[in-house]
Formats: sequence, structure tokens, C-alpha cells
Amino acid sequence: MKVELLSPVGNMESLYQAVHNGADAVYLGGKSFGARKYANNFTNEELVKAINYAHIYGVKVYVTANTIIYNDEVEEFVNYLTFLHKNNVDAVIMQDIGMISLIRKVLPNLEVHASTQCHNHNTYGIKCFKDLGVTRVVLDREMSLSEINNINIDIEKEVFIHGALCISYSGCCLFSSLNGGRSGNRGECVGSCRLPYKLLENDKVIDTKGEYLLSTKELNTLDNLKEILDSGITSLKIEGRMKSPGYVGFITKLYRTLIDKYYNNKEMILTKEDIDNLKVLFNRKFTKGFLFNDNIINIESPNHQGINLGKVVKVTKNRIYIKLSRVLNQEDGIRFKESNTGMIVNMLYDKHDKLVNKGNPNDIISIPNKVNLKTDDTVLKTIDKELLKKLNNYEEKKIKVDYKVSAKINKDLYISLSDGINKVEVDGTVVEPSINNPVTKEVIIDKLSKLGNTPFILNNIEVDIDDNIFISLKELNELRRYLVTKLINKKIENKKKIIINEIPKIENTLKTNKININVLVRNEEQLLVCLNKVDNIYTDDYNLYLKYKSNNIYYRTSRVMSSFNEFKNENILASELGSAYKYSKNNNVVSDYFLNVVNDYSIKFLKELGVKRVVISPECDYNKIKLLKDKDIEVIIYGKMELMIMKYCPLKELLNNCRVCKTNKNKYYLQDRLGYKYRIIHNNCLTHIMHYKNIDYISNIHEYINMGINNYRIELLDESKEEVLNIINSIKSMI
Repeated sequence: MKVELLSPVGNMESLYQAVHNGADAVYLGGKSFGARKYANNFTNEELVKAINYAHIYGVKVYVTANTIIYNDEVEEFVNYLTFLHKNNVDAVIMQDIGMISLIRKVLPNLEVHASTQCHNHNTYGIKCFKDLGVTRVVLDREMSLSEINNINIDIEKEVFIHGALCISYSGCCLFSSLNGGRSGNRGECVGSCRLPYKLLENDKVIDTKGEYLLSTKELNTLDNLKEILDSGITSLKIEGRMKSPGYVGFITKLYRTLIDKYYNNKEMILTKEDIDNLKVLFNRKFTKGFLFNDNIINIESPNHQGINLGKVVKVTKNRIYIKLSRVLNQEDGIRFKESNTGMIVNMLYDKHDKLVNKGNPNDIISIPNKVNLKTDDTVLKTIDKELLKKLNNYEEKKIKVDYKVSAKINKDLYISLSDGINKVEVDGTVVEPSINNPVTKEVIIDKLSKLGNTPFILNNIEVDIDDNIFISLKELNELRRYLVTKLINKKIENKKKIIINEIPKIENTLKTNKININVLVRNEEQLLVCLNKVDNIYTDDYNLYLKYKSNNIYYRTSRVMSSFNEFKNENILASELGSAYKYSKNNNVVSDYFLNVVNDYSIKFLKELGVKRVVISPECDYNKIKLLKDKDIEVIIYGKMELMIMKYCPLKELLNNCRVCKTNKNKYYLQDRLGYKYRIIHNNCLTHIMHYKNIDYISNIHEYINMGINNYRIELLDESKEEVLNIINSIKSMI
């Protein structure tokens, strides 16, 4: 089975570009519930139009509904997906585990894909989705190709092959949410990773030769596409719903061309022009990504790099003089690399100071100094007007169709039209003998082949007619138009049986009156302070867990699990879905806040899985928690939250020392522009970025108690013995 090429669509023009440049499928978002809230996105009317248009050309449409959903949004969310289902969407892409479970019950014939926001990276998590009836998983960008090939589950696998990368594992980032109140899990990410940071060792700033320490390059797997195609992955996904239509069309066509060459056993080579156009359209420098274990960070700039255009050779107050290394057209966009400023070239002067619309390689041209440039600089081309004009003038795809015509005297005229999959037919009026002007086979072919502005082009026509017949030419034209309309309608009609079940009710959960204080500890001293003073203790140090193993000590699993110990009758704090799925059958399992639980249906699903207690996401604030009917949950009321988990290690890459976290006891931080310091923690070659401040709801604990919540969580980091005691005593004094 051939691989699917999946293209991003942010508006209708991008849809047209994707369809006509060779996409097998597109993904797009509506105005709600999508993880790219700041893309143009589609109204409901536009969604219907987009689905129908794509289906005419045999292109599938997947709609993103990949955000976490609060309790007061559930009904609206279900109604939205019901609308999509009724309008023949091919699949919805979802994140929220509770909503996936719910939709599989309410809309059992709606195909669901598990978004990369679900943190799909191991066999057990993917098996969980398979059991739910999910047909495809979008795998974490952090997975290598060999790891992907080792996922031996009968489910479709989708991977990103081009475009922007997230520095954090997707669905595992709270940076934007807890810092600015705009959640990446709600499609509102502000791009905290694209901002400048300093690396600190204790309080000392380390020179990193660049300040964009979390800013990734653009993924580009063109050079390794054959290896990906050899792997048997189902779908190859291009990122870019916020990119221009021209970009979407160009990247789609580029990958389409190479994929077709692969299946036709032709050499998969890019031209220099393709490579240059790729650079000027958009790049932050390119990487092969974790798929091929490549370096993913560009610490120099988070901006589009474009392509080298030339050098500034002279600067005056009013003019900038540039020696060109490639063509510069009026209305092109340029950026001065070292000065990090850019402009559109509205006026362009040659060496004789005459206005021109074009400069050629080796010319020295001048432009107005609108950006107050002071010194010589490297010039990059970031917008190519002529390239965009060319890309916007694409050739529309045509669908080959075949006619069959039977015209026998004293019988109804018969015509069928087929695209090879769908067939439509029509009977005309009775064919009569001709008195003067018989209609010939050539005339019939001429009339029926006039498909003009339709999506179709004639492939073949079989005409079986008697001699000396009369058929109205007007009728032939009308029947052609009728058949074209009928074939279009057949191609876009809903072929799925629509089943809509009731939304299952959530009952209020009975609770005990006992209030529990639970603490995550980071070291043995903290653990010893908590023994006999709190109800449950969590540790991610397995040796500590074994040393103090008892009924109230839990081992916290890693957020990234590639291999699983065989636990039985153990206390487990599961930090990702695969661990919850595997261990809840034979162990006492609590699910951690990293599972992004914010609604009753997620709580219900996890408890049905066998999880005994669910820790609510810190993105679920007091007002949202109040809406939950199941209050048998755990709420974090104190501590520094983990903002990111990364496969990328800034200490390894920036200090060129893979063992720095093991060879000294210094503390490392990222410091932002406001001076806030984010602690860097390492664990099994994963990098955790902690918040600069503690959340502290201890003074509000009575409000939670009155709500019926009985489990409260403390997250420790560097707190001393005395500080830990003060926190515990402070909570006890409130209850």
C-alpha cells in the first residue's frame, strides 16, 4: 500500500494548493478545539466546502480537535464532532483521552486519530489507543526511525517529515500556560521556546555564542525520504497550517515528486533550484530531526533565514549599497543577518542611481535605508516575489473520466460517466431517425468532451450508435451537465453510516472524609522528613523506593518510557499513558498530572482502566475543578511545576559535555529576559525545565475541602528539611 502524503491547510487557498500539488490527504482546523488557534482556520460553512472540494479530487480530510476539553465544553465538543461526522469528514485528530473515549461511544463510526499531543511514543500507550478503537497514532517527533519500526501494533502510524518542531515532547509543555495563561494544550502557545535565554551555572552566565537556546531548526527529511518510505509508515505529515498557500503547494509538490519517483524506481534527486526555493520560502536552518538523530537547535536566530543574497558594501544615512550574489527583484523581502532587521524592497537603484525593478548577480545596487542600518552586513532574501507569483499560478488537477453512449433508433438514449470508481448514468429521450442532418459519432464526442471548468477531463468515450439518427444537441449538452453534477455529488456523498448515541452521564462520586497529604520528594532527606507525617510519598528514584518500600511509598515512572519493568502489587505513580495502561492491571496506580486530565470523562476512563486515583492537571483551575462531578481526585496545591520535558539536552549541546550533569553538583538554569530562572533537571538523559516560581494554594485549601476534595499534593524541588516541615505543618494547620 502506498504511503499517504498529508499536507497542512490553514485556509481555502492553502487547500487548493495542497489538492492540486499532490496531497493524498489534508489536515485543517475549525474555529474551535484545534491546536493552532492562531491559524486562519475554517468556519463550519468553510469546513463543509473544504471537505466536499477535497473529496471531489479523492483527497481525504482530517479535522483537528486536538485540545484538552473542560467539563463545560463537552456538549459543544460532541456537537461539533457530530457536525463533522454528518458532513463526511474522514477522521478527527484528538488529544484529550477522556474525549477520545467518549467519542468512540457516542459516534462509533467516526474515525479517530490520536494526535502527537497524546505523547505517542511507546507500545503500551499505542496499544491503549488501539483498544479504544483509534485507527491511527501521530507519533512523537522525538522518536527515531528505528524506534518507530519497532512499534509492532496493527495501527496506522503517522510521522512528521517537514516543518516546525516543538522543543518539548508534544502535549508535555506547560510553559506558555503557566507563564502567560495561554495554553499549548488549548492551541494558544505563545512560543516561549522562540525567546532568548541565558544559560546559568549556579549564578554564573555561560557564554553560549547565541541566545535562542530552545529554538529549533526546521525539520527536513528530503535527503532521507527513501529510508522513511522503506519503513512502511502509513502517513507522512508536513507541518505548516500557519504558513502561506505558496509554501504549502511547493512543499507538497516537492515531496509528491520524490514519492512518485520512489514508487516508479527512479532516482530521488532534488534540483539546485528546488533546494534554493525551499530555503527562500521558509527555513530556520534545516535538521533531519530525531528521526535520524540530528542536531535540532539553532541558537543564533528563531527567524526565517532565507537564502544568501549578497553583502552590504556601503551604508549611508539614506542608502544601503549591496553587492548581489543572486537576483533581487523589486518587492522582494530581505533581512540583514547580523543586525537582525528586515524590509520589503519597494525601491531599487542601479549603479547609475536609476530606478530599476531588478538587480542581477554581481551588480551593486542600492536601496533606501529604511531600517537605520549602521554597518556592513550579510543580506538574506526572505521573500521572493517572482517565486510566490509562480507558485500561485499552479495547474489545477483534472480527473480522468470515461463515457459510454448507446443511441439506437426507437430506444432511449443512454449515457454513463465514470471516474473509475464512481459511475453515474442517465437515460435521455427516444432516439429517432434523422430526416435531414444525422448526428454523427464525432458530434457526440465533441459535445460530451466539453468538460471546461469542471474537475474532469475526458479519458475515453465509447459510442455505439445506429446510422442516420437524430439527437438534440441541446439535450446532449444538458445530459453532460447533469452527469457531471451527478458524478460530483456521488464523489462527495457521505458513505458512512451515521450512528449517534447518547452522551453517558457522569454520576457524583462518593468520597471518604479522610483528608490525605501526598508529597513528591526529590531526595532521601525530603523523604525521611515526610515519613510518618504525610499519607503518601512519591519518588522517581527507584533505589529510594526500594529502600523505603511500604504501603505509602510510590515509584514515579518516567515521562518517556521505551522499556517497562514487570511490576506486580507495587505502588506506581504513572507519568504517561503507557505506564497507566500496563501497570493498572496488577498494581496500585495513581496517574500523574502529566496526563492532562481536566474533565470527568478522562477521570472515568482512567479509573475504568484500573487507576485508583487521578491527579488533575494544573491547567484545571479552581473554577474548572468546581465543575467536576468526580471529586475523588488529587489536586496540587504547592510546588514548582514542570514546564517542559525535552530529548534535547542544552548542557550536552552547549557545554559539549555529555556527563556534566553527573560529574558535578552545580545547578543549571535558563534565565529569561525578565531575569526569571528556570531550573534544569536531568534524569536518564531527559531534560526537565522547572517553573521559576511555586504555585501556592495552601491558603485556599478550605475552599477545596468544601468542594469535597480530599487528596492534596505537594511538589518538592530544592526545599530543605525545615522548609518541608513548614509546608506540611502549614497545610495541617489549615485542615
